[in-house]
Amino acid sequence: MINNIFNFNKKRMNIHSEQKSDNVFLAFSNLGNPIWTPRDYGALAKEGFRQNPVAYRCVRMIAESVASIPLEVRGENGKIHELQNLLITPNFEQSGPELIEAFIGHLQIAGNAYLELISIDERPKELCVLRPDTMKIIQGANGWPIAWEQQIGNQKRRLWRDNLNGKSQCLHLKLFNPSDDLYGQSPIEAAATAIDIHNAGGAWNKALIDNAARPSGALVYKGANGYERLSDEQFERLKTELAMAHTGAANAGRPLLLEGGLEWSPMSLTPQEMDFVEARRQAARDIALAFGIPPMLLGIPGDATYSNYKEANNAFWRQVILPLCNKMSNALAMFLSGWANEKLSIIPNLENVTALINERESLWARLENANFLSQDEKRQLAGLKAVP
Repeated sequence: MINNIFNFNKKRMNIHSEQKSDNVFLAFSNLGNPIWTPRDYGALAKEGFRQNPVAYRCVRMIAESVASIPLEVRGENGKIHELQNLLITPNFEQSGPELIEAFIGHLQIAGNAYLELISIDERPKELCVLRPDTMKIIQGANGWPIAWEQQIGNQKRRLWRDNLNGKSQCLHLKLFNPSDDLYGQSPIEAAATAIDIHNAGGAWNKALIDNAARPSGALVYKGANGYERLSDEQFERLKTELAMAHTGAANAGRPLLLEGGLEWSPMSLTPQEMDFVEARRQAARDIALAFGIPPMLLGIPGDATYSNYKEANNAFWRQVILPLCNKMSNALAMFLSGWANEKLSIIPNLENVTALINERESLWARLENANFLSQDEKRQLAGLKAVP
């Protein structure tokens, strides 16, 4: 960029030396095309989850909240099934909440999440989460999935699926994608544009701080009569000195030693150009909107949609966490039913969820005052079993 400006100014000096004009400097700016993040898993995970604090917090909040809900695996008789232990201790590396957190985290970043069941003698023994960027769906003759292929480096392996018996080695959970029947679309992909704006605003702020929190300027050469130009040797020496002694964070604030008719003309930023702070806040609100999280829960200023934190938290759980938990529970129940040879149901136990205690207390108070209901009816509405 420095070379381009210098070369342009040098040509301008040649022109004006012939015209003998006092205006020997011209500054201009050109707004280039934006550079957006590619819509693939690696780029979205890097630019979104790993480098953007808003998207990172959104994914963590959703994944940790879903993982905090206890799940009960019940058989056709309504009793706790033996596969309950599989969700409590899924493998030797992870606990049940850690497995669900990784599973939902991949779902939010990639729009796809994969769970492998490891069995011995047709008996389920372990559950493991597979990274979405290593998975590929194998289509059958009719276009529907018949298997999955995992590739890590040069190693490939295939996970089978028995459509006739309803048994599968892999559970593929995906979010709705209107343009693809096989793979889902993630919230972070919908928020990718806002994430780029938010990251670019942070990079701009960092570069401004590295430059002593002030914009650049221009060297204007007037000479004795107002139209002379620098010699080629002087021009190259000035370029080298500026590049080595006055650029970068280490040289921020270092004074210039000017001689021979050189003058420093600082360039200021307009209020519109300095409005990137508000642009970052709006981008942060757009990111939160894509994930369905009220901005108030993320500490984003300027949002007054909810009257208080409690109301925003209730909306987050009712509109985001509980629907996602039910989606995952139903998918897990269908997946494990093929291995249990009976229809299983996985029920989220909301009684132990701390975030929903206030709503539960409100429900109990309403049921207590409902004198037209019997005791068993009240327990049923509260999600409890009837007293024998």
